[in-house]
Amino acid sequence: MHSSGRRNPAPGSYTAGEQELAGQVLGRLTPQMLLLADRGFYSFSLWQKAKSTGADLLWRMRSIQNLAVDERLEDGSYLSRVYENANGNRRGKGIPVRVIVYTVEDPGRPQAESRYRLLTTILDPEAGPAAELACLYDQRWEFESTLDELKTHQRGARVVLRSKLPGGAVQELYGMLCVHYAIRWLIHAVALDVDADPDRLSFIRTLRVARRTTASHPGFSPSDS
Repeated sequence: MHSSGRRNPAPGSYTAGEQELAGQVLGRLTPQMLLLADRGFYSFSLWQKAKSTGADLLWRMRSIQNLAVDERLEDGSYLSRVYENANGNRRGKGIPVRVIVYTVEDPGRPQAESRYRLLTTILDPEAGPAAELACLYDQRWEFESTLDELKTHQRGARVVLRSKLPGGAVQELYGMLCVHYAIRWLIHAVALDVDADPDRLSFIRTLRVARRTTASHPGFSPSDS
């Protein structure tokens, strides 16, 4: 789950699921934000809670859920409704949504992953054309790359947090995020100097350079003065 404008972690116990933690993040949304989420996050209650913040939503939805066509729109998307379910039965009149269906032609992806279906609260296609929102959702995958950078490369494989107390664990998490931000800021600064796309610069190589630089400048004890 990613919101344009800012990112806020929601720490919890290992028994807490993503949807439960997502509820903590929703309180930070504002009407000027757009919240993107992968298909594992959708539920009627979570969608309704996110929508009530005034932020716009663009979420992927599982293909097994039926979305009837209420009206076809000129950009290829269509209007539909999502409903609360109780014991397999729909309740209420439902919430209006707009559905965007598209296919990604990528030989590297399994066939089952090539078709995408997005839900959005932006009902007017002029305010958010289907092609533009589809491209925007594709950018959400950069957040998955960020998680890989944090968990696999920066932290290290199978490395766990050292603190045994919740407060210490949260402190370590924020420390990791600050270091990641610093490395990404360095990549951005270098990209500006050479007029390059920051996405084309290697996070792993930059991390190695930062580690070598840190190792070559050992810390020292503060003076007594």
